[in-house]
Amino acid sequence: MKMIVGLGNPGTKYEQTKHNIGFMVVDRLAKEHQATFKKNTFEAEVAEFFYKGEKILLVKPQTFMNESGRSVGPLMTYFGIYPEELIVVYDDLDLAVGKIRLRQKGSAGGHNGMKSIISHLDTNIFNRVKVGIGRPEGKKTVVSHVLSPFSKETQPLIEESIHQSVQAINFVLDGHSFIDTMNQFN
Repeated sequence: MKMIVGLGNPGTKYEQTKHNIGFMVVDRLAKEHQATFKKNTFEAEVAEFFYKGEKILLVKPQTFMNESGRSVGPLMTYFGIYPEELIVVYDDLDLAVGKIRLRQKGSAGGHNGMKSIISHLDTNIFNRVKVGIGRPEGKKTVVSHVLSPFSKETQPLIEESIHQSVQAINFVLDGHSFIDTMNQFN
């Protein structure tokens, strides 16, 4: 079994914001694999499908970004998911718009959603797909940057990064190790 978590904030107010790129990636995976999200008791929307005989869970925590671990931790316990079976997809300020980077471990890098997950799992060793959203320009704050939508000019780059993220995750689902996937997509 694998669990793929996209980080974001619930509600239409945040739907198209940079901070919700994780939701956008798992939404695309759900569409591609014809899976439907349903609310569950772990403060998350969960979709499930079988791929090559393996159950795959797609998760969108509904706790708001800074409390993502409050949903992810109990879900992993309930389904018996090990950290090596987890992939978390989230936005990264330090990557240019349109770039992705895969990692197996590391710090939260200032990302509050990741801080929450690391805290609830009591480990920083799990698979990640980081999607670049770039740094704020001018006098724009980080908060206003991550909570604003992508510009029309960056839409093609974002589409490409969503596509690349889905391809990388599907590569893992096809049976490749995460290290092989990193070598292929980084």
